[in-house]
Amino acid sequence: MSWAPPSADERAVPRHGDPARIAVAFTRVLRGAGLRVPTSSTHTFAEALCAVGLDDRAGVYWSGRATLARNPEDIDVYDRAFAVFFDRRDAHVDPDDEEQLSITIAVDDDDDNPSDDDAGEPNDDPTIELRFSANEVLRNKDFAQYSADELVQAHELMSRLRLVGSPRSSLRLETTRRATTRPDIRRTMQAALRTGGEPIERHHRAPSTRLRRLVILLDVSGSMEPYARALLRFVHAAVAGRQKVEAFALGTRLTRLTRELQSRDPDVALSAATGRVVDWSGGTRLGDGLRHFNDEWGVRGLARNSIVVILSDGWDRGDPETLAEQMERLHRVTHRLVWVNPLKVTPGYAPLARGMAAALPHIDAFVEGHSVAAMEELTRVISE
Repeated sequence: MSWAPPSADERAVPRHGDPARIAVAFTRVLRGAGLRVPTSSTHTFAEALCAVGLDDRAGVYWSGRATLARNPEDIDVYDRAFAVFFDRRDAHVDPDDEEQLSITIAVDDDDDNPSDDDAGEPNDDPTIELRFSANEVLRNKDFAQYSADELVQAHELMSRLRLVGSPRSSLRLETTRRATTRPDIRRTMQAALRTGGEPIERHHRAPSTRLRRLVILLDVSGSMEPYARALLRFVHAAVAGRQKVEAFALGTRLTRLTRELQSRDPDVALSAATGRVVDWSGGTRLGDGLRHFNDEWGVRGLARNSIVVILSDGWDRGDPETLAEQMERLHRVTHRLVWVNPLKVTPGYAPLARGMAAALPHIDAFVEGHSVAAMEELTRVISE
């Protein structure tokens, strides 16, 4: 099968635009041509485009070839797709192959309201119709690159996340049909009164289950500035969407934000939260903040058998031994201790920061936290 350039009336791929948007579009082209391109490769390609720029055609070519063409036999298809997509020129056509493939690229701004172009009659032309939504691009875009409008859109996406922790047994008993559980004497006797005193219908009770409490500690220090405001929207979505979520801000001091974030109006909640945090974009003393949390709330009961999530890049101006001691202390009482680091997605990242290195031995899960897609993965980790 050979390639033909798109016709003049087809939508052109912008030569200058959002690298993440272009990376997703080109990945769709390659997938339509038969290449297997994982989502992680698309993300790496988008980061490479941000680094080399869209004006450097050689840089764009080698960035895509290094990240998207995984096998030697993929290179020929990649070269032809690159020529069509980026250079808008005809690729090599095999004269013995009469069938040609044209590419149409369309962008849907709204997942729920696709365009009406699909409603037409079916077309027998071998055309690949590629569509990707702005929401999909936004899901994988780094929080540090968000505009103000994109922060609002991301908040809407994160408000749809279901933060449900694993269930735990409660001291409360509930009615059950399982005969292997403890008998419910009161209900059994009440039923016997309706049958002349014979306990024909027997009732039982068993411990009920309840969702574990979720505790979120957000690092608001200066090193977290590119991510803190987006992550604060995630914390608000968690607090407003569930009853048992506690939120704290970690900086040079510990600030409880649960009450401020309970409002379902994001503008009101975020304004109250940022007004409450007096050390926003300042220094950070994670060890001292965790000691305060453990002494005041955590060890006393708030963190016991709970899921504790720390959103931080691990940069700490305090003593790493203090942080390690408090992390070990917190880990002993929690059900699950999760650390979310926005820098983990960086190629070649290693937890070399003193704070991160001190905390790592005491956590149950170490996950990324740079995008909406990473937050979706975090919800899966929390539910385990």
